[in-house]
Amino acid sequence: MPPNDGTLRHDTVSFLSDYGLDDEFVGVVHSVLGSHAPGVTVIDVTHGIPAHDVRAGSLALARSAPYLCPGVVLAIVDPGVGGERRGVAVEVGGGQSVLVGPDNGLLAPAVAMVGGADRAVSLTNADLHLDSPGTTFDGRDVFAPVAAHLCNGIDLAELGEAIDPGLLVPGVVPVSVQEPDGLHAEVLWIDRFGNVQLNVDPADLPGDRVQVRIGDQVRTAQLVTAFDQVPPGGLGLLVDSAGLVSLVVARASAASELDISDGTAVVIADLDGTDAGVSIPVTLGRVNG
Repeated sequence: MPPNDGTLRHDTVSFLSDYGLDDEFVGVVHSVLGSHAPGVTVIDVTHGIPAHDVRAGSLALARSAPYLCPGVVLAIVDPGVGGERRGVAVEVGGGQSVLVGPDNGLLAPAVAMVGGADRAVSLTNADLHLDSPGTTFDGRDVFAPVAAHLCNGIDLAELGEAIDPGLLVPGVVPVSVQEPDGLHAEVLWIDRFGNVQLNVDPADLPGDRVQVRIGDQVRTAQLVTAFDQVPPGGLGLLVDSAGLVSLVVARASAASELDISDGTAVVIADLDGTDAGVSIPVTLGRVNG
């Protein structure tokens, strides 16, 4: 590790992972960053990504990327650790930020969200990594040292072999499709409040009042601009903070009430073009407080 003279090129590392907080993994990565790039600020974006869920990690990173401080973005959801997948560093924004992590689809959606890559390298310069007793903790042994090097001002080219940014492994983000029976969508994400984000752009909704089909459930939903506009027992469609359509209920979990999870198929149809007689009523509960 080149000596640090107290001047950081990047003074912020935004850190996302599936490590959770029960084990020492997050703390160890923090310590490696702080030891090798003294003075760096580490922002924990989230460590609650479900274990091994690259898609969930890529979506969280893409939602966050436009709002992260300029600097290094350290993202680790790495079920292929120790295998053939490569580690990469990807420069964006004319060098304002660099994303570091496994090239397994985790980084590519975020790179696209911020306008694409300027340069990218494979992290093949092992002299810049920590000595390791094993191959299962690249967050500590590869990605954190590389992030610290970048904070200290090393050029991207010194980290390893240049690669074509266009050949980064793409993220798996499903696209909604218009079919004769309605807009076929999928649940992308359920937040801690139970709001159900769909892969639906508001412009693709067939109207302000629609039919929503989830398996055997058939519901009427209306477009709202606030949670409390959803009537008791009703279902709302709300444009969320990422600009996508979410299924919501007022002050309760739509996911629990609808028994819905990530990846569930949802069909949204024009209410005027459907048979209201096939609706199956579902009473949504309310949570006080």
